[in-house]
Amino acid sequence: MKFNDSPVGIFDSGLGGLTVFKEIRKILPFEDLIYFGDTARVPYGNKSKETIIKYSSEILEFLTGRKVKIVVVACNTSSSLALDDLRKKAGVPVFGVIEPGAKKAVEVSSGGNIAVIGTSATIQSRAYSIAIHKEITFLNGDKSRRFNNGFKIIEKACPLFVPLVEEGFLNQEITKSVINHYLSSLIVEKPSCLVLGCTHYPMLKDLISAEIGGNTEIIDSGIETAEVVKNYLKKNGMLKVGAEKGGELFFVSDDIEKFKELGGKFLGRSMENVSLTDGDVIK
Repeated sequence: MKFNDSPVGIFDSGLGGLTVFKEIRKILPFEDLIYFGDTARVPYGNKSKETIIKYSSEILEFLTGRKVKIVVVACNTSSSLALDDLRKKAGVPVFGVIEPGAKKAVEVSSGGNIAVIGTSATIQSRAYSIAIHKEITFLNGDKSRRFNNGFKIIEKACPLFVPLVEEGFLNQEITKSVINHYLSSLIVEKPSCLVLGCTHYPMLKDLISAEIGGNTEIIDSGIETAEVVKNYLKKNGMLKVGAEKGGELFFVSDDIEKFKELGGKFLGRSMENVSLTDGDVIK
């Protein structure tokens, strides 16, 4: 198999990364994709950095063992805490979801306040704040593109969002109440944009948008990451050759049926080719 024809590997702690998978499939219809969801150990957001690095490294080994040409860490928690370690180990390019989302936030904010919501681990890592400030520093190096620094980054952990999505509570009153509880403190800051700092959160995008108001632009890091992946593959001559629709393989560490049922809602279609790993990831 030619290197160009090797698959793109994507992983997440569970279902949430399917929002990134969906965006990558949309703009790269001919690429073969392999997705791994660590459904036995979800959520990652309440685990230690050491544990997240361990789990992410095991999944990286699983994907590179299947000869992927790049790896997309479709998990904000892993992206914030394990990305540097994974890049050192991988032997192939590794992309996270934080830098693309941060770059888009700076682009659309016009110097206004930027809000970020995510898991406890992502927010505690301050990964988005660091990435946003890094992007601003880059822009301020170009005098023609200087960024107004009179703004705030407001970060809020929303730990109940992931289990609500994983349990399929996508439009229930309890979900609306939890969203109101978490976002009420953000609304008073009048953010120009809100970054969905967890790949599960796009499943709640309409409810979140309704709660925070139409003047705040919602940024989906999955969409921005898909664009980065496409541009990288194109720039480096790594796009798959041919015009046949790309194949798809899905692997999970537990509960295939639940993954297929909820995953179908994430993708808006039925899911095929889903397999249970047999101990080669869970050490």
